[in-house]
Amino acid sequence: MILSKQEILERIKRDSLVSGAIDIASQVQPASVDLTVEKVFAFESEAGALDFDNSERVIPKTSEIPFEKDWVDLKPGNYKIRFNEAVRLPAGIAALTTARSSLARCGSLVHVGWWDPGYEGRGEACLVVGGAGLKLKRNAKVAQMIFVRLSEEARELYSGIHQKENLLEKSRQPKK
Repeated sequence: MILSKQEILERIKRDSLVSGAIDIASQVQPASVDLTVEKVFAFESEAGALDFDNSERVIPKTSEIPFEKDWVDLKPGNYKIRFNEAVRLPAGIAALTTARSSLARCGSLVHVGWWDPGYEGRGEACLVVGGAGLKLKRNAKVAQMIFVRLSEEARELYSGIHQKENLLEKSRQPKK
C-alpha cells in the first residue's frame, strides 16, 4: 500500500521519515514527497564496473559542477545529482523514486534504485538530460519519492555501502 500525505506527514514527525527538505509543506504531495537537487556532478572518464558480489565493483569518479547564481546549464548527457532530502526508512516501509512529469516534459529523466527498509541517508540519482539540454536551478524539484508499506516488517534491513551516505557532509553545512 502506498502511503498517503497524512501518513507521510505523521511519519516525518514521529520517525524522521524525511529530513533536510527545503519546504516540507510544499514538498509533500497527496502520495509522495518531492525531492530537490542539492548538487550536480559530471562523470569522469573512468568507467564503472559491477559484478555479482561487489568485490570488483567500481563506482566512477565524479566532479561537482558549481551552480552560478543558483543555476547550472547542462548539455545533453548523463549526470549524477544528490538530493537535499535524507530518508530514514523503518522496517515496514520501502520507497521508490520517479521523475517529476515536468522534468520529463523538458526531455530529461531521473533514474534511481529501489530504497530498502532500513536505508538511512541522502540519495543520489542519474540525471539523463536530453533534447537541447537543461537549465537547472539549485533546489529544483526533480523527483518524487513514493513510500510503500510492506505486508509485514522486514526481518533484515538494508546494510549496504550506501547506508548513512552523505549525512555527515550535510550536517556540517548551514541551513539556507
